[in-house]
Amino acid sequence: MQAEFGQFLLVLAFFMSLALAVFPMVGSFTRHSFLLNSAKPLTYLIFASLFGSFLCLEYAFLIDDFSVTYVAQHSNSLLPVYYKITGVWGGHEGSFLLWVLILSGWMLAVAIKTQQFPLVRYARVLAVLGLISSGFVSFLLFTSNPFTRTLPFFPVDGADLNPLLQDFGMIFHPPMLYMGYVGFAVAFSFAIAALIEGKWDADWARLTRPWAIGAWSFLTGGIALGSWWAYYELGWGGWWFWDPSENASFMPWLAGTALIHSLAVTDKRDSFKRWTLALSLTTFSLSLLGTFIIRSGVLTSVHAFSNDPARGVFILAYIAVVIGVSLILFLFRSGKITRSVKFTVLSKDMFLLVNNILLLCAAFFVFFGTFYPLFAEAFGRKMSVGAPYFNAVFPWPMFILFAMLGVGPLLNWKQHDFSKLKSTLIKMGIVALICAIAATWMLGEFYLWVLGGLLLSLWIASSSFFFVMQSGKKSASVFEKIAAMSRASWGMVIAHIGVGVCLCGIVISSLHSVEKDLRIRTGQVVSVAGYQFELLKSEKVNGQNYIASRVSFNVSRDEEVIGILAPEKRFYLAGKQVMTEASIDAGIFRDIYISLGEPLDSSESVWGVRIYVKPFIRWIWMGAVFMALGGVIAALDRRFAKHKAKMAANVPSTDSPTVTSEPHPLAGNHSVSGKQSVTSN
Repeated sequence: MQAEFGQFLLVLAFFMSLALAVFPMVGSFTRHSFLLNSAKPLTYLIFASLFGSFLCLEYAFLIDDFSVTYVAQHSNSLLPVYYKITGVWGGHEGSFLLWVLILSGWMLAVAIKTQQFPLVRYARVLAVLGLISSGFVSFLLFTSNPFTRTLPFFPVDGADLNPLLQDFGMIFHPPMLYMGYVGFAVAFSFAIAALIEGKWDADWARLTRPWAIGAWSFLTGGIALGSWWAYYELGWGGWWFWDPSENASFMPWLAGTALIHSLAVTDKRDSFKRWTLALSLTTFSLSLLGTFIIRSGVLTSVHAFSNDPARGVFILAYIAVVIGVSLILFLFRSGKITRSVKFTVLSKDMFLLVNNILLLCAAFFVFFGTFYPLFAEAFGRKMSVGAPYFNAVFPWPMFILFAMLGVGPLLNWKQHDFSKLKSTLIKMGIVALICAIAATWMLGEFYLWVLGGLLLSLWIASSSFFFVMQSGKKSASVFEKIAAMSRASWGMVIAHIGVGVCLCGIVISSLHSVEKDLRIRTGQVVSVAGYQFELLKSEKVNGQNYIASRVSFNVSRDEEVIGILAPEKRFYLAGKQVMTEASIDAGIFRDIYISLGEPLDSSESVWGVRIYVKPFIRWIWMGAVFMALGGVIAALDRRFAKHKAKMAANVPSTDSPTVTSEPHPLAGNHSVSGKQSVTSN
């Protein structure tokens, strides 16, 4: 019965989402008290329904209910319990149920945390989120129902969870990635509500910023976890492959990075309003496009969930409606924005404007490389676009961006005196160049790209240091300057340092890694990049749902033992699939990585192996952690909380609005009759 109850809750969530999309929006124009106040309880009901539905599916996995088709396809009685729990999002239907559950969680957070908003704006934001939710839940019900049963004849045992997903990293990667994907729906809803209301001032940007930064932080963490998982689980020794599914999350990340910077300008300077509105719409649209890539089957990917054209058509139609309506609204309403703030070429405003342009150029290059094969095939020409294209075009806008990243934080708003900046830039340049040359020399073989990458990394780090030193009063000590910085400033500094650390890891690991394919027998010693590898033994081991050949290697350098690495070749019993499990000796400055090929004799005493030595590769993910952490710190800036407290003090409670013949006190710029006056900024 758990499947039927889960289905009932899913249907309930669909109708509650429709009600949330319609009633509060109608109430925002009619000023009907009951309709306006329906937004909050409907949001609670949607979350409760979807959470209950998700628990029903979890229970079906835990009790091995193989009469549920989705459970039979993605679980097995031998599967460890923790993988049964995470197996819920191991396939298309369950992962999308998690998607809509996370969306309802964001909606619940908005309903709780934005109660200080004017009631009309509050209702409209939740109504837009309700409309988004209704589209996603209808997609689940009509094309991707996870509760469909196979009756009366159902399998005795399940087909098993994809072995690639039977991994610790996949427990956290999808939920965190979805938190980022779906989180941008909040910024989108704020933008749509602002366009409907005709009010898009600094106050709107300040309220949107923490939500956008939070979504960006989650997406950063999700992408980093996915990169880390691909590195050690796929056995290829790489961390990024320009796979369509990787690009699906990378495009909204690039647009989201532009969005959080544009929101800062609108918040601080009451400028870039069109940019900010457009980026809010674009970022969420790219998130929807990523959903289409992963779940339609139009592009082949190792990470893709679905290959059902019906699902692709549904998602494409939904994307067309969302993008079309939001674009029309933007074109008709953004023309009301008349106020502009002047600034000079040498100013923080200008650098952030160029920052937005470069990030969107980079996103376009990724978009073009991802979808061009699809467009070409539509005209009868089959082709593929791989890593060479992306590696050739993508770095250029990013290198320019990194160079500007070292200058932008040091500039003033509106205009800056170059004579005051010149000495700082010279000092930064000298320090960065000397350190980059020294680091390049210490790495051994000279690569110009490594020198350039290190120079940019150190340039960004130097900029962060000088930014801290320029904070607070000139006479203040270092500790006083640090204490004077806001959380938003600290978040920026940490995130920018993360960019430098990540760039450092990318250029060094890409050009200084050593890779060798070898034939090695028991007792033989081979040397790779100064390390010695001795094959000690090969043995059979039994896991809970697999059997494996485990090959042990003794790793040493200069007769000093580093450790034992034991990669495996696993055979999964239920799905009859063979998987490679790499073994890694991880370190801050290098990874030693061994991946098994095939046994080359019947006794398994001779193996084909692939050995990597990857310097500084951990810095890639360490940099991503800094970026995500910086975002979290910035989102928790006290100024945002103080602004909400100020709104709460100035705005009456939204629980019992009074509708009178006069303009409603919580209705912002709206009159009771529904006629709205547009405030042009």
